Amino acid sequence: MKELELYFGPQHLGMVGNFSITLKVEGDRILEATSNPGYLHRGFEKLMEYRTWIQNFPLVCRINVVEPDHMEMVYAMAVEKLANIEVPERAHWIRSIYLELARVGSHLFGLWAYSNMLGFDTVAQWAMYHRDLILDLFEELTGGRVYHIYIWPGGVRRDFPDGFADKIVKTLHSIGKCVPDYDDTFFNNPLFYERAHDIGKITQEEAKEWGGVGQVLRATGVPYDIRKVEPYAAYDKVDFKIPTRKEGDAYSRVWVIRDELIESVYLIFKLLDKLPLGKVYNRVPNPFKWKVPKGEAYVRVESSRGELGLYMVSNGEDKPYRVHFRTPSYPHGLTILEKVLKGASIADVGNTMISLYVTAPEIDR
Repeated sequence: MKELELYFGPQHLGMVGNFSITLKVEGDRILEATSNPGYLHRGFEKLMEYRTWIQNFPLVCRINVVEPDHMEMVYAMAVEKLANIEVPERAHWIRSIYLELARVGSHLFGLWAYSNMLGFDTVAQWAMYHRDLILDLFEELTGGRVYHIYIWPGGVRRDFPDGFADKIVKTLHSIGKCVPDYDDTFFNNPLFYERAHDIGKITQEEAKEWGGVGQVLRATGVPYDIRKVEPYAAYDKVDFKIPTRKEGDAYSRVWVIRDELIESVYLIFKLLDKLPLGKVYNRVPNPFKWKVPKGEAYVRVESSRGELGLYMVSNGEDKPYRVHFRTPSYPHGLTILEKVLKGASIADVGNTMISLYVTAPEIDR
């Protein structure tokens, strides 16, 4: 028998969660790949129809454990659009700062996973340590390290405590001064180039056709970012760059993640410099009796993995009538991953998978 069916994962360290891939191989060459997102977190959209508008906030966080904050944001924006709720100006700015901190933390987690996959253990430990510094900020602000439930319809749950802005700056400076170490040890390392260059390559046309967003699309040269295309929060008040590359391979995608991390740090500094005074929350009706007016809404944000959309319908009751998320990992982990793994080596499965920035709960929802 020349062909062999091989099960990759779900225990593989290259993937956060219960994700596995069934590979049909000949030698070490992949003939066919079938993604199996598993049963880690499932049924979110249906479960949300049985919970009140407020009760759904802890639930949406679980759709992406690594980065729950953009899930909070897109859900809050949908509720605000349906209920016609205004958000105070200061809350818009705080939301932007909060979401960029989440992006930094998520990219550090991605760098941990990717460098760990290639055997750069020192870099992985640096990245996880620096992510913990971001989680320290979230813990002080919200009381939670992983799930924060900070963004709320009408604003945010609380204002920044005294001295918190200075702590943000100090933390980001401590991370930023280590960028040369990351570059010398990992990004400019010939071993990283040899392992990632021309791996999982996607053309610009393929990325568009297959539904690629975020780094997958920007690594092919398309500067597409919802923060620019359809600004929300305070993103239209400050200027920032959209990092891109042209090769469309794993090497380019990881470099885009690195450049975005640095750009997010600069963006946070700009937001803090212009942060206006004022209140951070417009009160909503009693959440236990709140009935959102009939209607439908579609909103979208730029998560750390790309375009994140939410379509939601209200029938005028105390719970959503229908909910559907458009998550980046769905096309990345199913359509694109299966296509680019054909003809690849078994050794590059984890490499490719992490460069596509897949998180399993975003798929099996």
